[in-house]
Amino acid sequence: MTTRRACVIGSGPNGLSAAIVLAQAGLSVDVFEAESEAGGATRTLPLTVPGFLHDFGSAVHPLAAGSPFFSTLPLGNYGLEWIHGDAPLAHPLDDGSAVMLERDLNETVRTLGADGRAWRRLMQPLADHWAQFAEDSLGPVLRMPRHPLRMARFGMGAFQPARALAKNHFRTRHARALFAGLAGHSSLSFDQPLSSAIALVLGAAAHAVGWPIPRGGANAIPRALMSYLESLGGTVHTSRRIDGQALLELDCALTLCDVAPRQLLSLAGGRITPRYRRAFERFEPGPGAFKVDYALSAPVPWRASECSRAITVHLGGTFEEIAAAEHEVAQGRIAERPFVLAAQPTLFDPTRAPHGKHVLWAYCHVPNASAVDMTERIEAQIERFAPGFRDCILARHVSSPALLESMDANLEGGDVGGGALTVRQLFVRPALHAYSTGAPGLYLCSASTPPGGGVHGMCGYHAARYALRGMK
Repeated sequence: MTTRRACVIGSGPNGLSAAIVLAQAGLSVDVFEAESEAGGATRTLPLTVPGFLHDFGSAVHPLAAGSPFFSTLPLGNYGLEWIHGDAPLAHPLDDGSAVMLERDLNETVRTLGADGRAWRRLMQPLADHWAQFAEDSLGPVLRMPRHPLRMARFGMGAFQPARALAKNHFRTRHARALFAGLAGHSSLSFDQPLSSAIALVLGAAAHAVGWPIPRGGANAIPRALMSYLESLGGTVHTSRRIDGQALLELDCALTLCDVAPRQLLSLAGGRITPRYRRAFERFEPGPGAFKVDYALSAPVPWRASECSRAITVHLGGTFEEIAAAEHEVAQGRIAERPFVLAAQPTLFDPTRAPHGKHVLWAYCHVPNASAVDMTERIEAQIERFAPGFRDCILARHVSSPALLESMDANLEGGDVGGGALTVRQLFVRPALHAYSTGAPGLYLCSASTPPGGGVHGMCGYHAARYALRGMK
């Protein structure tokens, strides 16, 4: 065995982050990617018609901009440039108004009126100390945080169901709707514990680092990571699918896998110990995503003109409507009026479409592996807040959960979060000893490990550090 060589299977942000940590430690690193282009779900592709570039998976990246690991890397020197909208988020309502989440916390407090002080109490302690908060919240759960009092205060809100937190803190429909859109990113029913956690993280991130996009598309993130890895001597091999036999033949002291737990079982076979095999087999995937990418002849004609100030738009109406939609999905049913997450990057990055034309990225949650076509329901929600939207459509590309998984095997059943955000899987993700497989030198570094989903690279960072400790 080559004692100073490491291999990484999968080139998503977590795989590339793991590879960088290993290369920084002096190992010779090879990354193997099954697809022809690196990046996993963080790719930008010509999905509709020539000249239009669409983000296949993630589009808006607050956690990448605020990542404790990415912030240590000179990614700006390797082509990564962040672009911000005039505001991080818009949330239109049926009366023609829109609730705006502003980058400036004071402006958001002013906008929310009677609920401004409550918003400040929730978000300011996290936003003001974002670097320390991100380091603790994006780390393994089963460890002592560096700032335990702050994390205890965060935990008191994060573990609450979103319905309870909103009821206890907000009186106005505007603040409740804004919070509902943030909580909707959890893919949980608002009656479940932890459905408030992602709302607090994303709200604080909006004030601390914004909700930016990379110039040219999401693939600028893996491109920058790859370029930096290559400067350290690492190599990325695309169109190199690793099966069980190939995994056995890799001559590596360490092998880290940016794959889902069940994929690792099929790859590693008998190398996984029975205890870890059982943990991987019962790991629960999250709901799926149904996504539509649009090529447009004009910007989306929002009834509330303020929506054009933001790259991200949450479409679902009131707190009660969004809660009802997410509850249906959590119960394994289709929401007739789904909560739709939309991104309109070409308002601020015209490089992604021909002059005067635009792209729109939109998805909703569905039960895992659902085969129901949600296109009409998604378009009805957009048209609800932007009459005339359908007249702007030049072309559309529909991505069902099955198609998403076919383009990135990590997205099992269309799950874009790397597993359900349950209380059990907060602490056991996917096993009690995160990143381990029970097999010497073989580790898991995907979003199915702590801290979970999102483009931040922290799963790969922590997995690589854990693996390096095992080498000593």
